[in-house]
Amino acid sequence: MQIHILRHGIAEDAKPGSPDADRALTPEGRKKLRDVLKLARGANVRPSLILTSPYRRAVETAEIASAVLDGKAEIVGSAALQPSGDPRDVWEEIRVHKDESELLLVSHEPLTSRLTGFLLNAPNLNVDFKKGALLRLDVDEFGAVPRGVLKWMLTAKLA
Repeated sequence: MQIHILRHGIAEDAKPGSPDADRALTPEGRKKLRDVLKLARGANVRPSLILTSPYRRAVETAEIASAVLDGKAEIVGSAALQPSGDPRDVWEEIRVHKDESELLLVSHEPLTSRLTGFLLNAPNLNVDFKKGALLRLDVDEFGAVPRGVLKWMLTAKLA
């Protein structure tokens, strides 16, 4: 399975009294995200399923990803992908969908970095996961402990 991890795009600053989960993407965040996703489309990224954090900026990111990449992937919310999520819970979610050929996960820091290290069986790995960055890793077995292989990472500066 190809697993793509996408950190949400640049979001608006938090408004006093408003929940963090309600922050929307900025126009700049949308543009940079589209640029990265166009590169990914050129690399034939075509997720069959998109799992996203329920936070607004992640859902908006998932919607843009679906539209740019081909618009056919179902988008499903997952509480496991919230910023404070546990990589083990995300792995269990991945295992539920192990029959998918390509899976796109849309989440936040610090989970995107921690999840990458966990899926590569390198929990001490430090990943500088910028907003709008997209990473691909492959997993062939779905046992209790993942052993993924890092394939590539795209950032807005490369787009």
